[in-house]
Amino acid sequence: MPEVFRYPMIYPSWWMDSYYVVTWMLGMLFLGMGWAVFFRYGKFSYGVDLGCLWKTTLLIVLTTIALGGPNYYNTRFVGEHGQDGDSIRITDKELLYLDRKGRESKLPLSGISAIYQEPVTYNPPPKIFIVAGKARVKDSLFVTRNLQGFETFLAELSKRTGVSVKRP
Repeated sequence: MPEVFRYPMIYPSWWMDSYYVVTWMLGMLFLGMGWAVFFRYGKFSYGVDLGCLWKTTLLIVLTTIALGGPNYYNTRFVGEHGQDGDSIRITDKELLYLDRKGRESKLPLSGISAIYQEPVTYNPPPKIFIVAGKARVKDSLFVTRNLQGFETFLAELSKRTGVSVKRP
């Protein structure tokens, strides 16, 4: 009997498909407003003076915020919610991973050679990699702790494949 494990869908589908566009547009809007203030109230002369220093500093800070803010949010968001809506099914012969857009990945249970947690986590939550392939051709997928029934999934997969889960 196949067992199905799902990631909860916390955000609406439209946000999951377009969050990065919205955040970058907001960042560029913030930068554009900074430039508008700069051109409206800036006193432009060809000499180098203290006014030039604060205007340059202001533009550097605005650019850093406008580019760094969306980059930080998008990186963190995909790390925490990138798999929302996906599901994993363990059948008698294979492991099926179906993402929310309908793409499917299959790994034969007999080919799974390693199940391990990444040693260093840059984006939360930590990933558990499932590696299949004994020869030159290898394939893998990963699961995170956001998966409903995460511990049950790992125990069942380990039991069916005979490969123990390695964690740091």
